[in-house]
Amino acid sequence: MEPQELLKGYDLQHLTVGSLGGHSALDVCHGAKRHGFNTVVVARKGREKTYGQYYRTRGSGSVGCIDDVIEVKSFADILNRDVQQQLRAKNTIFIHNRYFWVYFDDFTKVENDFSVPIFGSRNLLRIEERDQHFTQYDLLALAGIRTPKIFASPDDIDRPVLVKAAEAQRGYERAFFIAGNKPSWQNEGARLEKEGKIAANWRKATIEEFVVGAPVNFNYFYSPLTKELELLGTDMRRQTNLDGFLRMVAPEQEKALKSGIDLKMIETGHVACTVKESILEKAYELGERFVKATQNLVPEVDPTGKGIIGPFALQGAVVADEGREDIVIFDVSLRIPGSPGTFATPYTRYLYGESMSVGERIGMELKRAKEENRLGEIVT
Repeated sequence: MEPQELLKGYDLQHLTVGSLGGHSALDVCHGAKRHGFNTVVVARKGREKTYGQYYRTRGSGSVGCIDDVIEVKSFADILNRDVQQQLRAKNTIFIHNRYFWVYFDDFTKVENDFSVPIFGSRNLLRIEERDQHFTQYDLLALAGIRTPKIFASPDDIDRPVLVKAAEAQRGYERAFFIAGNKPSWQNEGARLEKEGKIAANWRKATIEEFVVGAPVNFNYFYSPLTKELELLGTDMRRQTNLDGFLRMVAPEQEKALKSGIDLKMIETGHVACTVKESILEKAYELGERFVKATQNLVPEVDPTGKGIIGPFALQGAVVADEGREDIVIFDVSLRIPGSPGTFATPYTRYLYGESMSVGERIGMELKRAKEENRLGEIVT
């Protein structure tokens, strides 16, 4: 459906910004309120208090950032006709996040059946999944961005690797494990599967070179209105229970492993960090190449032809090659990253005179598009 068709019937002077209740909803709604928009969150019953109580707007509206909450039994219920009607009645522009996609088995249901305009691309999100015909690895290769070596077979493993298996219980969550050769790949994978910690399809999981470097996520924003790329901030992941292991000295780590405590890499949050100015030009270059690559995708991958819109992230590490620093990217987010703390880094302040979160930058873009009557350029 074309953007103008999605926006048909909307009161563009009284827009609402909406999100699913999780991941980055608070950041989105805070940013929307700062730029004069109403907000709505679609929250799952049993997890609605954050939005319907703790951060609900009250009084004159100067406290809190969530104006309305629509409760659903399951996040997938957002596709129900009555929920969509409520969103459209509020003139909602939806900001999708990781939550918006992992709860649907069939991406086409969101792409084709969700009749609410989405800020960003509703077709590129599937590229994040590693089981698609065209994946983030293909996109990074198209952009000429350095990535870790991918091993097609465990027979080829000749160095430490990260096996990107999925959790047994929550298939959308990561349950990576490290191996050094084919026997350790087989033994570790079989053990974790038997213990119910990784999904049974782990043998099909990507086997990726373990990059030894300083982890950094580069969080960007591409504006179709200005045709400019911005670096919003940099951060690194907090992972459980990896962070706990890193707080131990080597003998304690060994004892923990022998006692049956397995190393896990489940993302639980982010920490703001900065990079040296000498790395910034390289970071911008990678971002610009990535944007250009998304704008040149075939219609089968991106039927809109618009490429990336708004926030995205290239997640990787800064490595040292013979004394020269380089950036290796091993993951991509083609929507708002789940890192609201990037405003604590100085990069938006250098550009705009004040630091702002990703949610605030989205609010700024929506406000400008509304004022210039250009919403059709930034929604799909």
